Amino acid sequence: MSVQTLYTAATGMEALETKLDVIANNMANINTTGFKKDRANFEDLFYRQIRAPGAQNADGSLTPTGVEVGLGVRVSSTQSDHGQGAFQTTENALDFAIEGNGFFAVTNPNGGLPFYTRAGNFNINANGQLVLGSSNTGFLVEPNITIPQEAINVVVTGNGNVQFRTAGNAQLQTAGQLTLASFINPDGLLKLGDNLFQETAASGTAIIGNPNDPGFGSLRQGFLETSNVEPVTELIDLITTQRAFELNSQVVQAGDQIMQVVANLRRG
Repeated sequence: MSVQTLYTAATGMEALETKLDVIANNMANINTTGFKKDRANFEDLFYRQIRAPGAQNADGSLTPTGVEVGLGVRVSSTQSDHGQGAFQTTENALDFAIEGNGFFAVTNPNGGLPFYTRAGNFNINANGQLVLGSSNTGFLVEPNITIPQEAINVVVTGNGNVQFRTAGNAQLQTAGQLTLASFINPDGLLKLGDNLFQETAASGTAIIGNPNDPGFGSLRQGFLETSNVEPVTELIDLITTQRAFELNSQVVQAGDQIMQVVANLRRG
């Protein structure tokens, strides 16, 4: 029995180690634009059925409860919290924050399914195209939007209409339309790093719409959405996880001590 105690406690320590990794990643990305924090979900393992509930006793009566001993725990999934992050004022005309539901779509340089992101720190490459990230290695926005070199002022409305003004012309001209993508199950998106997600069978097919359309958020120009990680909450979760890990390690020590006692009895 004590041997099983060791293995059961070990599953707890392994699961808590994964949870600690998730917390560490949340804390590391506390300043990452558009980052969505994760949480580790646990589930219990199989049970050793010593006596099943409702089993028949010798006198014909049924047992109201059984004897079931669990065999530990494992991480069932890591789930993202897609709650809104705070807005940071940048006053950069090419910084856009999504207020509400939706993701920006950018092209996949490998030609596959497009990538999606909540980070709105855009730039312009050498061809005047709107890109995410570095102007040299950035991902092109879908649909493609080109801002001419002579543009002196870029204005983006809440519904994603990208306009610009040129010297000597007070009239705004349209450069393109920013669209958003939404998913039935955003937790099913594949995380790629670089603030990027990709569609999977679990997330469902992307639903494309304009900002301010029903079911989609609006855009804020000159703002960035910050990480939705809450430092105090993560710190509390870190402490409870550490204490739980220590308790499981004490269970391992207790099981080992019992096995030593049994071994000494046999020698005696």
